Amino acid sequence: MSKADGMNYAPKGKPNPVCEKGDFVFAAVGLDHGHIYGMCNGLLEAGGELKWVYDEDEEKVKAFQRTYPSARAARSVQEVLQDASVHLVASAKVPADRAPLGIQVMRHGKDYFTDKPPLTTLDQVRQVRETVAETGRKYAVYYSERLHVESAVFAGQLIADGAIGRVVQVIGMGPHRIGLGGRPDWFFKPDRYGGILCDIGSHQIEQVLFYTGCDDAVIAQSRVANYRYKEFPEFQDFGDCALNLGNGATGYFRVDWFTPDGLRTWGDGRTFILGTHGYIELRKYIDVGRDAEGDHVYLVNDEGEHHIPVSGRVGYPFFGELILDCLERTERAMSQEHALRAAELAVLAQLQAVRLEG
Repeated sequence: MSKADGMNYAPKGKPNPVCEKGDFVFAAVGLDHGHIYGMCNGLLEAGGELKWVYDEDEEKVKAFQRTYPSARAARSVQEVLQDASVHLVASAKVPADRAPLGIQVMRHGKDYFTDKPPLTTLDQVRQVRETVAETGRKYAVYYSERLHVESAVFAGQLIADGAIGRVVQVIGMGPHRIGLGGRPDWFFKPDRYGGILCDIGSHQIEQVLFYTGCDDAVIAQSRVANYRYKEFPEFQDFGDCALNLGNGATGYFRVDWFTPDGLRTWGDGRTFILGTHGYIELRKYIDVGRDAEGDHVYLVNDEGEHHIPVSGRVGYPFFGELILDCLERTERAMSQEHALRAAELAVLAQLQAVRLEG
């Protein structure tokens, strides 16, 4: 796992199986983004069995099999879909292609687990919702900046325990290192990756909804720009967005591709959560100038000031909960409405964004 490269950042936790060997079989189809490794790590640690891998690029498949030798190379997507033993298909295809694959997977009676953004257009939102209703299958989403970050998981636990009272605002900062040399062509084309607010902004919107406890939201303002990378005229290297939640809370986030080379990780991701009786700051991946290890939680409330380093202490419960949800048809990990509403709002933020020139 490289902390310097966000595209291939794949956290590993401790094994915490929720099922017996062979009870939950999954496949990986579409290896366009390195997040597929984090997705598979989480499912394997929770007791899943990785049976198949498929991608049109044989070199990507070979690299994947070096990490996961148990995965057999399928000859086609159909070979995976026709295997009755497979419960779930995980995918990190090009963002614009994720929904069509997911619809195909669900219509074959399997659950689907996709990297973010899970879709890129409002028409895809409609199609996915209709297919979920039609098939009863799950369209789960890897919002990794909350689900695969221990400080973010712990913040949710603090809020649930009432540590800061009612949450009234969430502010997120999601800077990323661009790593130009390792980016494929689709990375620079908004019709393929969705635009900056649809793509990495979907992480932030999901967190705003989760920490405020409200999926009812409207986009108050959104903006995008290309300040630095003029050689890619369609690309967006900056975006921000303000949201009003149905319960009266507010959210704001900024995302960008400006992480400087001197930072020891791919992005100084931060989240600030304001409550009526305190506030929380998450320093997710690094504590700048102090500690290269991430997952620092700063809590200030009526009881005092607290610094809580949680790396290696909290784990990633989402993956085990997702497996149980698939096996038992429950919604422990994340409701279907929450997963799709966050994606829908990200698309709306992108569509409504004012283009800044500079």
